[in-house]
Amino acid sequence: MNVRRQHISGIAIAATAALGLGTLTGCSSDSAAASSDGKLDVVASFYPMAFLAEQIGGAHVSVESLTEPGQEPHDLEISAKQTARLEKADAIVYLKNLQPSVDAAVKQSGVKTKVDAASLTTLEKHGNEVGGHSAESDHTENDELAGLDPHIWLDPVRYSQVAQGVGTALEKADPDHAADYKKNTADLVARLAALDTQFKTGLADTKTKVFITTHAAFGYLAERYGLTEEAINGLDPESEPSAARVKDLEKMAKADGVTTVFYETLVSDKTAKTIASDANLKTDVLDPIEGITDKSRGKDYFSVQEANLKALQTALGTK
Repeated sequence: MNVRRQHISGIAIAATAALGLGTLTGCSSDSAAASSDGKLDVVASFYPMAFLAEQIGGAHVSVESLTEPGQEPHDLEISAKQTARLEKADAIVYLKNLQPSVDAAVKQSGVKTKVDAASLTTLEKHGNEVGGHSAESDHTENDELAGLDPHIWLDPVRYSQVAQGVGTALEKADPDHAADYKKNTADLVARLAALDTQFKTGLADTKTKVFITTHAAFGYLAERYGLTEEAINGLDPESEPSAARVKDLEKMAKADGVTTVFYETLVSDKTAKTIASDANLKTDVLDPIEGITDKSRGKDYFSVQEANLKALQTALGTK
């Protein structure tokens, strides 16, 4: 993911500060035009957004993702056919500044209900020095919002905030089924709260609090549960770490009792395995849940998150 894509507009941040659920663009009290099967037609930008729409919408929505399973979402370039598909939707659920081509299509579209997940919670800067320069060096000195981390869905608490915003949007877009959307949202929020408790309990007492990943996708999760993420490639999963960074990671691993270098399912594991071999460490998967494939350690968001928790417990040495 190119870090220059991380810029989140000041407007979105201001809206977040005002009320986490305030920017549900174009939502009105009138029912949106339903698809031919009578369901609310929802287009989602990638899996975490589609999962929310499906869980909250239930039988009343038809959900389609612009990002295919196994496709790296950060690099998505939507086709003319997908753009036309988007135009016919009743609602779009997306994460602004994660997929620039989606942002452009959404901005130009006449879709009535546009739900930007980035406006429904707070975003922060995560990552570290990569290749001798900071992950923010592609921006100007005056760009104070550079390097904001988009991976909000990996923190169950922030994901819950987004879920509530999506639920509110669907209620307004399709008031005839508002009661069902409200109930489904409450159920999903409760499941996310339970997942949060699982992580808190499961990671409360470990031998080390430090873990190494291929790129800084787990900053929010680490922050939530008192861990420290050390990323090989910062916010950009495709960049190559400098020799100095690799050396620093090896020293840190030894000092902090790190046992494992994590890689992810949709990005090459070559760098992770090379560093692990040089430092005599193990490797394992920590899934950023950007898409579900046959290689995923679970069939949906919750089962993969539970697999992530187990992997972290093993790597960190749960007592």
